[in-house]
Amino acid sequence: MGIHSKSISAMKKDAAEIFYEGLQAVEPGAAIKRCCKLDGESLFVGNRTYHLSQYENVFVIGAGKATAPMAAAVEDILEERISDGLITVKYDHLADLQRIKLIEAGHPLPDSNGELGAGAILNLSKKAGKDDLILCLISGGGSALLPLPFNGITLKDKQDTIKVLLSCGATIHEINTLRKHTSKIKGGRLAQTAYPATIISLILSDVVGDDLDIIASGPTVPDSSSFVDCMEILERYHIKDNIPESILNHIESGISGKIPETPKTGDPAFEKTQNLIIASNIESLMAAKEKAEHLEYNVILLSSMIVGETRYAAQIHGAIAKEIIKTGNPLSPPACILSGGETTVTISGNGLGGRNQEFALAAAIDISGHKNIVVLSGGTDGTDGPTDAAGAFSDAYTLERAKEMGLNPYHFLANNDAYHFFEKLDDLLITGPTNTNVMDLRILLVA
Repeated sequence: MGIHSKSISAMKKDAAEIFYEGLQAVEPGAAIKRCCKLDGESLFVGNRTYHLSQYENVFVIGAGKATAPMAAAVEDILEERISDGLITVKYDHLADLQRIKLIEAGHPLPDSNGELGAGAILNLSKKAGKDDLILCLISGGGSALLPLPFNGITLKDKQDTIKVLLSCGATIHEINTLRKHTSKIKGGRLAQTAYPATIISLILSDVVGDDLDIIASGPTVPDSSSFVDCMEILERYHIKDNIPESILNHIESGISGKIPETPKTGDPAFEKTQNLIIASNIESLMAAKEKAEHLEYNVILLSSMIVGETRYAAQIHGAIAKEIIKTGNPLSPPACILSGGETTVTISGNGLGGRNQEFALAAAIDISGHKNIVVLSGGTDGTDGPTDAAGAFSDAYTLERAKEMGLNPYHFLANNDAYHFFEKLDDLLITGPTNTNVMDLRILLVA
């Protein structure tokens, strides 16, 4: 193997170390323990204090890919003070819990287990009274894991709607706007049901900008969107004819006032609710930055809020890498370009992959032949799209290697089939469930 291959191999190792350092910084259990402290009967959460002796019961509920380790940390803190609890998590995203029950359910498409769990969580919230305290644990994936459709809407209707929204390139903000308005539990309705109980909602953010009403579709947060917004989204993507009739009728009934809007700011339901973000993408990026600097790279952290079409985002990142090589701007090599956020893929093919694998493939095409560049794009939850990969590696010689194997990268990209492309090159990033979720990390190394 030549010097370039050896150098690329070392850079891939560095990229992986930077990625895992970013993951470690947003480990959910540690995040819970950083913001929640118990001293006698006083529970300190962020800048608030709760005197547990004032509450008859302490309930723990929640949903999301990272909720199991969050629940384990809460058990460590509160121990026998927990009266009852139930969380829903994605299949295999588990922890050893003693006092809080756990239901595994489907993600990204909701399933009957999720519906069962969401119903049980809502019933537990109804059971809480004015002298009870509810700890609500929320992380990315919570929207799919809390499917509780309004009357007249079936679970299949919601599944079909999500499929359409995922395939048309809708943003998570747009998808969750629809989810909130077709659910009995999202969009602040969980807080509305639990009132007048006191709620502490501890939130691991997986959305750009950390918008509280978007994370897991904001079950304990005032909703800033409306039924009118839902209809505008359907019209924007020209998908009204693809949406189940029950969903369309429900939205139209909401617009006409026949169905109440989601609770808004000022609703009494939120008077006794604290919503606190315990970790987010920027913390992961800052830890990755520190690791890259330790590995002696000059680092530029672009943003934790990168959105838009994945392949276009890849081209922009590639352009920065090429600029570094050509002019030494915005910094000189060895350089590390970091970014986070969550891009989207408009699906036109029938292949297998996710936004991170597609980013790596589009970037490989863009940087081909430009000296030593390594790309790693990965989802912090360990799952990129409907695959067992978190993402993928690519580099300046990916296309050269693919050509030797008879692979056409343009064909795989057009078919949204980045998974099978990188599988053949042995360049998938496989982490298994990470039990955290703060969107994506993108790492470009330039030597």
